[in-house]
Amino acid sequence: MYDNFNDKDFKSLIDFLKKKPILTQNKKVKNFEKEWSKWLGVKYSVFVNSGSSANLLSVATLAALNPKSKKKEIIVPSLTWISDIVSVIKNNFKPVFVDINYENLSMNMNEVKRKINKNTFAIFLTHAQGFNGLNSELLKIIKKNKIFLIEDVCESHGATFQNKKLGNFGIISNFSFYYAHHMSTIEGGMICTNNKKIYEISRMLRAHGMLREANNKVLEKKLQKKFNYLSPKFIFMYPGYNMRSNEISAVIGLSQIKRLDKNNLKRIKNFEYFLKNLSEKTFITKFQLEGSCNYAFPLILKKKSIKLRDKLENLMIKSGIEFRRGNAGGGNQIRQPYLEDITKKLDLRKFPVVEHIHNYGYYIGNYPTLKKFKILKICKILNSLEKIKKSEE
Repeated sequence: MYDNFNDKDFKSLIDFLKKKPILTQNKKVKNFEKEWSKWLGVKYSVFVNSGSSANLLSVATLAALNPKSKKKEIIVPSLTWISDIVSVIKNNFKPVFVDINYENLSMNMNEVKRKINKNTFAIFLTHAQGFNGLNSELLKIIKKNKIFLIEDVCESHGATFQNKKLGNFGIISNFSFYYAHHMSTIEGGMICTNNKKIYEISRMLRAHGMLREANNKVLEKKLQKKFNYLSPKFIFMYPGYNMRSNEISAVIGLSQIKRLDKNNLKRIKNFEYFLKNLSEKTFITKFQLEGSCNYAFPLILKKKSIKLRDKLENLMIKSGIEFRRGNAGGGNQIRQPYLEDITKKLDLRKFPVVEHIHNYGYYIGNYPTLKKFKILKICKILNSLEKIKKSEE
C-alpha cells in the first residue's frame, strides 16, 4: 500500500479531536459497526482491534455457543495468515490442513470433502488476496453435515460469490483493516454475523467477557438476578479479552468506507491490466477472476527452479519492486516452527500446490492510485526474466 490515508481522513479526524471527545470505544465505534453492517449486508458487526482478534474471537464465540460439542477438528487452508491457525489451536481445536488451488489460492474442495468426518466442527475458509474461495458444492456439504463455516475475508473486502459479498455465507466472518488492506483504520478488524447470540457473545468476549457488553437488556436483567451476589456491572460470563478498538480508528473507518467501492473498482482494473501484460509463458496467469476484488498482484513462477527464482528476486530488488515471497502468510503454514508438534508427521508431498507457492510464489502491491504506466513498467521488468529463462534452457 502506498497511500491508504488521504486528506479527507485526516480532516475528519482533526474535526473530531477538536471537540475533545471520549477516545475509548464509544458512539463512533457503534456508528462504524452500523455502517459496515449496511455495506456488507449483515445484521450485526463487532469492531475489534485487529483482524487477528476477529479470528480468535470468532472461534471462541462458536466454542462458547457449543460447550458440549465433542467435535474438535477445524479444516483450514495451508495458505493463510498465522492468526487463523492460532485461533483454532488456542481454542483447543485441532487444525486439519488441506492444499489449495492455483486459480484462487483457496482451499482445494476435493480435499475438504475427503477430510470432513464426524469430528469436523467447522471449516475456516480464507478468501486469499481478493479471490473468492467459495462454490455451491461446499455450501451444500456444510449444510448437509451441519458444519460451521467461518469466512476469513481479511484480504478480500468487496469480493463476491453469486453477486453477494463474501462474509455473508458463513455463520460468522472476519475482516481486517490493517494499513495495507482494501481500507484501513490504522489497525482494526470486524466480526460479522446474522446470528444474534453470536453477536452478543462476541461483544462480551471483546470486553473481558462482561455481561453488560452483550447489548441485550432482557438477558442482562435475567442474569443479574441469577448472579445477584455479584456487582451487576461486573458479571464476567466468559473468560474474555480486551480486544476493543477506539473512537479514532472508527472515525477513520467511517471516512474510508465512503470510497471503498470506488477504490475496489480501481483495484480490479489494475489486476486485469497486470494479467493482460504479464508473460503467461513464465508466470501463472489463469486465475478465477469472477467475483474477485484484488488485494495484491499474485506472481507465481511456472517453472520449479531455485536458480530462476533467485534471479527473479534479484531482478525485483534491483528494480525497486517490493515483494513478499510465499503470498498470503509467507507460504505453507505447515512449515512454520510454531506448528512443529502438530504437523511433523504430515507429508509435504501431499500439498504440492501450496509447496509450489511457498517456493515460487510472491505478491506485489496493488493500490487504487497505482497508475497504468507503472503497472506496465513492472510487467516489462518481470517479463525480461523470459530471456534469462531461455538462456538456462
